[in-house]
Amino acid sequence: MDERSDTGKEGEQRPWGNYVVLADEADHKVKRITVLPGGRLSLQRHRRRMEHWYFLSGEGRVRLDDREIPVHAGSAVDIPVMTLHRVENTGTEALVFIEVQRGDYFGEDDIERFEDDYGRT
Repeated sequence: MDERSDTGKEGEQRPWGNYVVLADEADHKVKRITVLPGGRLSLQRHRRRMEHWYFLSGEGRVRLDDREIPVHAGSAVDIPVMTLHRVENTGTEALVFIEVQRGDYFGEDDIERFEDDYGRT
């Protein structure tokens, strides 16, 4: 199966919201991610990629290892390789951000989950 099969503009639905792949190249991948109010992604880390998140709208909180960082439109967070991380929507409207991945592999199977509200650990 092609690791880049999720590039359709219709997006990928998840229990916490959805994402759309905007670019999928050999050296980077870009997603537009929407987290619904009260939603949060799994506590996870990646072995083969780093990420940069730029927030477009909404309010939330990002966990980086043991730190909690409040985020809002205009905020940005860098996530180094092997850093535990998660984003949570703490507001009443959708939390939307752009995720830029850099590394040598961008498949969804590079997600190592530690906690998940939706039973995906």
